[in-house]
Amino acid sequence: MPHADSVYLPGYIQTKTEFWDHVHLQLQALLEDQRYWVSNLSNAASLIYSSLSAFSKYFGDSERAVNWAGFYVRGDLFPRPRICKESPLPDDKLLLGPFCGKPACQFIPVAPGKERGVCSAAYLKGETLLVPDVEAYPGHIACDGETKSEIVCPLLLEHEGSTMVLGVLDLDCLALNGFDEEDKAGLEKIAKLVVNSSDW
Repeated sequence: MPHADSVYLPGYIQTKTEFWDHVHLQLQALLEDQRYWVSNLSNAASLIYSSLSAFSKYFGDSERAVNWAGFYVRGDLFPRPRICKESPLPDDKLLLGPFCGKPACQFIPVAPGKERGVCSAAYLKGETLLVPDVEAYPGHIACDGETKSEIVCPLLLEHEGSTMVLGVLDLDCLALNGFDEEDKAGLEKIAKLVVNSSDW
């Protein structure tokens, strides 16, 4: 099967739970035999964004569309330069990773006292945040003024008996209350799959 066919949604999918289970299954196949996180996050962002666009019952191309889906990753996890002069990678910022949608903020500060926005809060708390109205969220970073709601899932790695937060999976929606608990459960499973399928 061509990789692009993974965004095809069978007609029997009617609920969000069915949708996210299907996306999870398709992503498992896409990530098979690939451990490089940049490639895995790239396919995950594309699959999520394209599948949501095809799910017209809840999202699609309407005023309820998801207008951004992607990742922010800890700066110190990015590949180091090999050709140009090596510069230190920041450990106090999340850097823009693979995504689909309009251009976004290059980085998000997460240093104590400098943190801002939903992504920063989800990263520092290590828990998923559902924001029904981004305008009502203190310190919201408006990368796209059309965004009305947002969900952010932390990327959690269990390593040597402790939990490390590697970054976040972020989705924006054009509608208020664009995401709910079903989306939260589905995205948390996807975030776990991406983390466990990649080498960091």
